[in-house]
Amino acid sequence: MDPTTPTERFRVMTAQPGRALVHLAAALDRQEVHDAASLGESVRLAELGALDFVTLGDSFARPGLDALAVLARLAPATRRIGLVPTVTTTHTEPFHVQAAVATLDWVSRGRAGWHIDVSTTEGEARLFGRRHAAPADALWREAGEAADLAAKLWDSWEDDAVIRDEATGRFVDRDKLHHVDFEGGAFAVRGPSTVPRPPQGHPVRVVDATERHARRTAARYADVALVRVAGPAQARAVRDELRTAVAESGRDPEGLRVLAGLSVDLGDGERAAEPGHGGGGPRQTAQGPLYRGGPVDLAELIAAWHRADAVDGFHLTPVEPRRDLERLVNGTVPLLQHRGLFRTFYPGSTLREHLGLARPANQYAVTGGAS
Repeated sequence: MDPTTPTERFRVMTAQPGRALVHLAAALDRQEVHDAASLGESVRLAELGALDFVTLGDSFARPGLDALAVLARLAPATRRIGLVPTVTTTHTEPFHVQAAVATLDWVSRGRAGWHIDVSTTEGEARLFGRRHAAPADALWREAGEAADLAAKLWDSWEDDAVIRDEATGRFVDRDKLHHVDFEGGAFAVRGPSTVPRPPQGHPVRVVDATERHARRTAARYADVALVRVAGPAQARAVRDELRTAVAESGRDPEGLRVLAGLSVDLGDGERAAEPGHGGGGPRQTAQGPLYRGGPVDLAELIAAWHRADAVDGFHLTPVEPRRDLERLVNGTVPLLQHRGLFRTFYPGSTLREHLGLARPANQYAVTGGAS
């Protein structure tokens, strides 16, 4: 077969034997939508495509619905897909944040994530009136403390702490609750949490590591790092840097998934692929890399980056949410599945299982920390 059309070009590509499957996630950000039902349609569509997770952005810098509350509302309407809201650590109490994320993990039965972010502007600081805006590096250090504290509070209940002993009237075994006694530069917390240990142990923590200020926090605490880069060589360099930093922090580099962040405009028709990638991109823009083309060439781009071992997957932001998500799920995903690059069904039920991440051991139960 002469591989002259986009579809034929894609069919002649082969996956490398033994290589892990591509991970795919999609952003559902639609600032103008204040209707959970409409967002629910998008989440269920993404679930039909077996995507690992969806993200829903949030920020104090713009009006909109609370992302975590919306995804908690949508959790019962879905069964497998991961749900990852943005929750900022600036101007918020980390004790409340970790409890809310743990609650999302419970109501979704182990499918919650937490996209950690910071608030950098003076306008956002004025909403709270407690302090002025701080430099990004200081805010990301604080975000790291919040991520560290969250893990400790999630572990402050051992997995079998809830006993529900009707004979004695005891709901919880207090010997299996632990004070975290956390002392950080920004806050101090005694604990334990008010929410039992989440089904995943630790809900999946996601950090956008595109900016260098965030990379140390990502290396020390993230399960998933997002990087907005326009080429596979750059992506591979950032992933190598992150994995090195992960190892230096005492973690296993294999416990970090690095996804390339890419905006996609699938309204354009298929076109001849440019060298190194398909369609009309990605092209670097002020908002980050943008792919403009059709679903087939997007599949080519993903497959090419996979062959180059550049990233573990992609976090895709549809430019036109309804249209582009539908074309991604019904166009790009089946092509990737056909070549054995992407799953055809969910093999597990939790977000950690989708991502191939182990459930963390409880640090207090393992070390015998004092309660």
